[in-house]
Amino acid sequence: MRAVFLALLLANLAFFGWARYLSPVDSGADPAPLGRQIDPEQLKVVSPDELPPANVAKPDAPAAPPPEPSAVALNCLEWGSFTLAEAPRAEKALEPLALGPRLAERRSDETAGWWVFIAPQPNRQAALRKAVELKNLGVEDYFIVQDEGPQRWALSLGVFRSEDAAQARLATLREQGVRSAQVAPRETVVPKVWLQVKDVDPALQSLLKEAARAIEGSELRECLQ
Repeated sequence: MRAVFLALLLANLAFFGWARYLSPVDSGADPAPLGRQIDPEQLKVVSPDELPPANVAKPDAPAAPPPEPSAVALNCLEWGSFTLAEAPRAEKALEPLALGPRLAERRSDETAGWWVFIAPQPNRQAALRKAVELKNLGVEDYFIVQDEGPQRWALSLGVFRSEDAAQARLATLREQGVRSAQVAPRETVVPKVWLQVKDVDPALQSLLKEAARAIEGSELRECLQ
């Protein structure tokens, strides 16, 4: 028995010496892990309470709708310019829009460079007969020139700042059957009326453009004042 015990003891001592000093290093283990770390002094152990909250998306949460674009309203549009005789016709054209207090009137003195007219008649009676002919053709916008001078007893069918506007008026008169009207330069100061409409949104602007097309030579623009 003593011999067996001594044999086992020697075997254990031999295995310990071989495992401690003679066995090869395990390729999967790092013999010096701390020496291989990069800046180990910068490492910090963080507790779970110090971790930032995770951004967890909620699949059921609806996306916020984009803001709806707001309709842009223009400050003011004005339509003109009209003579004192033409203004009532323009105002009547705007009646279906029920503008109420949004509709205002601006008056100004303008220098007209062109006019559409029927040549002076021999006398007042002849001028009145010509006026009746115009009414029978459906022409309402005219006036008889009664001032002393070479144009007395002429029938004015409109005064305009540009020749193009005067020619457009003449073309309309031709379509109505007026054959004796003509266009000529005429430098004169004429009182004019502009109809101003405030708080114009895109829908109203479209309706105003449609109304402006019904009166030749008129202009729709942003208010000057």
